[in-house]
Order: sequence, then C-alpha cells, then structure tokens
Amino acid sequence: MDEKILVVEDEKDIARLLDYNLKKEGYRTVLAHEGSSAALLAAKERPRLIILDLMLPGLDGLEVCRRLKMDAKTASIPIIMLTAKGEESDKVVGLEMGADDYVTKPFSVKELLSRVKAVLRRSAAAVEKLEIYRAGGLELDCSRVLVLLKGKPRNITAREFELLKALMAAGGKMLSREALLEKAWGLDASIEVETRTVDVHIGTLRKKLGAEGKRIVTVKNYGYRFES
Repeated sequence: MDEKILVVEDEKDIARLLDYNLKKEGYRTVLAHEGSSAALLAAKERPRLIILDLMLPGLDGLEVCRRLKMDAKTASIPIIMLTAKGEESDKVVGLEMGADDYVTKPFSVKELLSRVKAVLRRSAAAVEKLEIYRAGGLELDCSRVLVLLKGKPRNITAREFELLKALMAAGGKMLSREALLEKAWGLDASIEVETRTVDVHIGTLRKKLGAEGKRIVTVKNYGYRFES
C-alpha cells in the first residue's frame, strides 16, 4: 500500500491513536499538531490524503481546508474532517469548501479506516478519469497508453510513457531523478547508477518527441520538469 497520509490533530492521544492504526494498515503517516504548519507540510509532503481536525489552535481546520483547496499544489488532495458532535454548520462549510468526508468525534477507528479506504478509492477513480494531458502538438492518453504528435501515434516504450506521464502530470513542478525512478520504475532509488538510467531514458524520449521534446527541461543537479 505505502500511501502517505497527513494527520492534523492537536490532541496528542488521538494523533498517536491515528498514527498507530494507520501504520498498522500499511499507510505512511506525517503528523501536524497545529494548523499553520499543516498547509506547509501538505505542500511539501504531497500526501494521498489528509485527516484534518477542525478544532485546532491558531489556524482552525476550516481555514486550513480553505488554504489547501486554493493552492494548486494541494487542491486535489482529498480531506477527511474530524468534527465534534455540535459542529454541524462547520461540517457543511467544510464540505462546501471541498472536503471529501467527515467523521464525528468520538469515532470508531474501524469506521475511520473504512472512510479512509473509501475516499482513497474515489480519489484514485477521479485521477483515472483525468486521462489526457496536452501541450502544444503533444497529447498523452493514459486510458489508451498512447502518445500522439500532431494527431499521429508515436512508438515509445512503457518506461518512456510513464516518465512522460509523471512529468506532464506534475504541472510544471520539478521532479528529481529519484522521484521519476519511483514513479516510472516503482523504485525507491538512491544508487547513482540507477539515477543515471533516468537520464538515458529522458534523452531517448526527447528524440522520439522531436521539437516537443524540448518541453522536457533539465534542472541542473536536481532533475527534470515539463514546460506546458
């Protein structure tokens, strides 16, 4: 599974409870105990899901939710709100802001884990629907595993396809060689020989894409980004 979940909860006992049970289910966790650091952590860690308590010191959960949904880097991350029984209006506001679900305190761990799995399934299905990326004369169709140049199919390998998909999906954000290895090969790589493999595949991909290959820009000493 190995999916990262950000837990934003100021009550340490509840945070530890969530941390333990999520890890037990195979998730990776990142913890934040107040609102001001939550948005920064979300942008840095890019979790698959955020569990967000509404009653936080300083910046409350509703404001955190608003900021997350207004930031392009975090807007697509699904959010499950944790609310107290008397916060019915906050639930409505949170859902209207873009939160995906809510769980009322005190909650059953089993129920929360069920909600987590359901939201992640819905999120994955929504991502799958966004199957086509376009830039200039280049089109990448994920559902058909097809790359088109000015409407004509290009013959690229599965690795090259995954590299291009990762770069186009990043929306202009730089991806390190390690990140590209993880996305295209499924490797958590830190070996120099492996990271050079990315450079070789990128070089071949650029050639196959012709003029559109110039959109894949090298970020010296770091990795690559795609200019749309």
